Amino acid sequence: MATTSHYGPSSSSLERDARRIHDDKPVSPSSIAIGVVIGRMSEFFDFFVYGLASVLVFPQLIFPFAPDRLTGTLYSFAIFSLAFLARPVGSVVFMTIDRLYGRGTKLTIALFLLGGSTASIAFLPGYEEIGVWSIALLALFRLGQGFALGGAWDGLASLLALNAPANHRGWYAMIPQLGAPIGFALASTLFGYFVANLSSEDFLSWGWRYPFFVAFAINVVALFARLRLVMTKEFGTLLEQHELEAAPILDVLRVHGRDILIGAFVPLASFAMFHLVTIFPLGWMSLYGNQPIGAFMVVQVVGAMVGIVTIIASGLIADRIGRRAQLAICAVIIAVFSFVGPILIASGNSGHDAFVIIGFGVLGLSFGQATGSISSRFGRGYRYTGAAFTSDLAWLIGAGFAPLVALSLSSRFGLTFVGYYLLSGAICTLAALAFSRALEQRE
Repeated sequence: MATTSHYGPSSSSLERDARRIHDDKPVSPSSIAIGVVIGRMSEFFDFFVYGLASVLVFPQLIFPFAPDRLTGTLYSFAIFSLAFLARPVGSVVFMTIDRLYGRGTKLTIALFLLGGSTASIAFLPGYEEIGVWSIALLALFRLGQGFALGGAWDGLASLLALNAPANHRGWYAMIPQLGAPIGFALASTLFGYFVANLSSEDFLSWGWRYPFFVAFAINVVALFARLRLVMTKEFGTLLEQHELEAAPILDVLRVHGRDILIGAFVPLASFAMFHLVTIFPLGWMSLYGNQPIGAFMVVQVVGAMVGIVTIIASGLIADRIGRRAQLAICAVIIAVFSFVGPILIASGNSGHDAFVIIGFGVLGLSFGQATGSISSRFGRGYRYTGAAFTSDLAWLIGAGFAPLVALSLSSRFGLTFVGYYLLSGAICTLAALAFSRALEQRE
């Protein structure tokens, strides 16, 4: 039975009992890896289902009053950004729940809120039925997604990294990142199927809702996969050693404020590119392209497969040349791509397809090591909370407004400004890496 303090029921004693029961059954790194990938895949699936609908559905369903399709899509992208504003708030609140009630309680609440917020969108009436309330409800559910994702930070990626051999840290750091292209491929496949096989009327009426239903089931599976690892002896040992302890955010900011700021900018090239090869190309194609959306989404799935391959390659490369060098080289490659990418998009369907596939390849090489760079400077007792908050800020600065800014700039000033936006991320990454190295040498 769970313990009860003056704060209320806690799952901590249940977690300790489960660890004692399984004390003689050590968990292998491969088992941790599977649980981590499932967890990350569920998170990214929820976010990508929303992201794809923000192009394919919401401009017509929620913003039919917009003067044109472009304006409706920009409104939709503005609500898309709300989740990234709510995510740091969710981290702060759920870290408190973690300390008071246990990691299991925190994850259960966060993942049910994440899945529930996503599934609730499936029942959302359009603007023509309930007017402005449809916008308010969509914004509320999107804030719920972001708030819940702040609580979904489980420490399992750190568990995986801390159980990794010293000469294979890059390999194990890339494993959690595989969840992103897998989640995107699954979301794109579901949407692509309904887009290709339903009339526009049926798709906008009911077809688009099915991927949002699926999200809740995926989150339940992910919850059990995560709780299984939270109950292991290995997790408990690191928790007792304060490696995975939830620290008060003010304490972390006081001790590691500078590291959080630097860490938020180190992966910026990768995070800036993240939505520019996933959500933005679909938006541009739906507005200005002449390729069938269903066919283009197949191209996006192919791009995600390429991303999986290059994420795996990033682990091998990082173990050979080091994570810092890997991220620096990738930032330079992204800077080069910032000049090539707009030319590809402007060159027709084949160029647009090439932008997605090549972009995913470049993204995978960088994204595969982006998260591993975030927690490297945090001391014991601060790593878990510090890495979570740093990740929140990096996603907010680098990715949260990317579709809105890129589409707004490109539609008004031309595709070259998409390249400028991407170039700014690459410059920030290189500057942060240089500054971090200078600090380490000084210390």
